[in-house]
Amino acid sequence: MPSGSRTIVVMPAYRAERTLRQTYEAVPHEVVDEVILTDDASDDATVALSRQLGIRTVVHAANRGYGANQKTCYRTALAHGADYVIMVHGDYQYDARMISACVEVLRLGICDVILGNRIRTRAEALAGGMPLVKYLANRGLTFIENLVSGQNLGEWHSGFRAYRREVLERIPFERNSDDFVFDTQFLVQAIHFGFRVGDVPVPVRYFDEASSISIRDSADYALRSLWVFAQWHAHRIGLRRCERFETRP
Repeated sequence: MPSGSRTIVVMPAYRAERTLRQTYEAVPHEVVDEVILTDDASDDATVALSRQLGIRTVVHAANRGYGANQKTCYRTALAHGADYVIMVHGDYQYDARMISACVEVLRLGICDVILGNRIRTRAEALAGGMPLVKYLANRGLTFIENLVSGQNLGEWHSGFRAYRREVLERIPFERNSDDFVFDTQFLVQAIHFGFRVGDVPVPVRYFDEASSISIRDSADYALRSLWVFAQWHAHRIGLRRCERFETRP
């Protein structure tokens, strides 16, 4: 870990029993001070395995949603002194070896927020198991989001993310949704508050145990993501106030 700083990996988990050990063992522990798992009321052995592995484990009494799970992750990481926070899903989909590179980019002050880019080339993404429909949806939505935000990210919808502490302290993420659109809301907030956002290539794995959402849920997610941008632009021009883009007290 960088001298004098503290790096924490957070894992929002739900039914991750079959992939958690692989994910945890892939973490480069030589640069990570602690791993925190937040379980969203799984009905399998995720919690028991997490504790067996020695992971600091926080458990929701009831299922609250993906966004709510992240909120708990970030609050817990801040409370335990994190200077750099890296989110890695417990489903072993993302290659955790890139954690070291992300921490170094954050430490050097090149970026404040880093996303793992799963799509370096179409051939690589499809060969890795990404469904064609998901690939096309990701490409189309990312193009629109880059256009309306002024960014040039490889993709907007990665579950591998890294943050400097200041980002989590300033962004009022508690005001965001408790479901999957939390990710888009957080990223738009980061841009709104002037943080530098970049990405790094992250190899990805698709298999039966890896998390996924249905086509119907994906369409709903896309529409709600675009609505976030509408709210943001309305707020910026003074047409309609949105507390999500206002500095927390």
